Amino acid sequence: MKYDYLIVGSGLFGSVFAYEANKRGKKCLVIDRRSHIGGNIYTEKIEDINVHKYGAHIFHTSDKTVWEYMNRFAEFNNYINSPVAVYKDELYNLPFNMNTFSKMWGIRTPAQAKEIIEKQIADLHITEPKNLEEQALSLAGRDVYEKLVKGYTEKQWGRSCTELPAFIIKRLPLRFTYDNNYFNDRYQGIPIGGYTAIIEKMLEGIEVRTDTDYFEFRKANPDAAEKTVFTGMIDEYFDYCYGPLQYRSVRFETEVLDCDNYQGNAVVNYTEREVPYTRIIEHKHFEFGKQPKTVISREYSSEWKQGMEPYYPVNNDENNALYEKYRRLAEQEGNVIFGGRLGHYKYYDMDKVVAAALECVREEFGE
Repeated sequence: MKYDYLIVGSGLFGSVFAYEANKRGKKCLVIDRRSHIGGNIYTEKIEDINVHKYGAHIFHTSDKTVWEYMNRFAEFNNYINSPVAVYKDELYNLPFNMNTFSKMWGIRTPAQAKEIIEKQIADLHITEPKNLEEQALSLAGRDVYEKLVKGYTEKQWGRSCTELPAFIIKRLPLRFTYDNNYFNDRYQGIPIGGYTAIIEKMLEGIEVRTDTDYFEFRKANPDAAEKTVFTGMIDEYFDYCYGPLQYRSVRFETEVLDCDNYQGNAVVNYTEREVPYTRIIEHKHFEFGKQPKTVISREYSSEWKQGMEPYYPVNNDENNALYEKYRRLAEQEGNVIFGGRLGHYKYYDMDKVVAAALECVREEFGE
């Protein structure tokens, strides 16, 4: 055995584990099938702008331990996520707050907004929502649903809201204050210099091989390591023996524009079904950039097929039951640790990935 740990995937989970194992004197090899480290949080410099190559990543957490841990590897700026939604020719602030309601109905007070929403909900007479559309209508009323939820959700999931299960929208946060801060978390920001630099620091002094497929590597090097930390797709690991889990994929169209400011905000959502992309990201605004040019990315949501990049697990009852079968198989793999969004088949925010990796480290090293 040449290594103590073979770590498959250099995203946050794999990199945190590698850093902590290396700190404890363990010899690690990190491999990644992509041509770069960092997984989906990889940032690439284009026109001196840190471009979020795989979609917007805004670090936010209420966990002080995780926040302080991440600050070992980077200084974070004071970016606050305040997306804007475009519906036809109208602009609305997100999350749904008094700025949204004031623009939508020409009102000023929380009492007026509550009265309109409550009346719309009452008029619908939905007692037991049977699908996502009914669930959203029963939480926010018709206007908010039609303009800001329906089209965006249908693009994101690739099917009508009447065909989607109600549980996808357990709640729709309605804020009756003039507050455009999307997250409620105590700590929030973007690492100055981008996310790739964080991963580079975590993996300093550790052997890393990119453009390396785990399954091919395993065939050629079956005894490379005592243990494997696998952050890829759990169903792929077991050769889809129970059938593939479902994922959503995202395609990005990125372009450099010869202007210094395209849309005035980092994140602009397009909530009409007829607009093919879900949102446009203007990357320079994450770091308050003053560069003469700008870089934008349009995001297109699509059904995942084998060979595509999986982004979001489709955590409906059917897929969760299938994952449970794979999880039981994983428990029998004595020398393999499964982790991360794809290894756990779970949508994780970045802070939750870090927390899960640190918990895994504690379990592995008995601390």
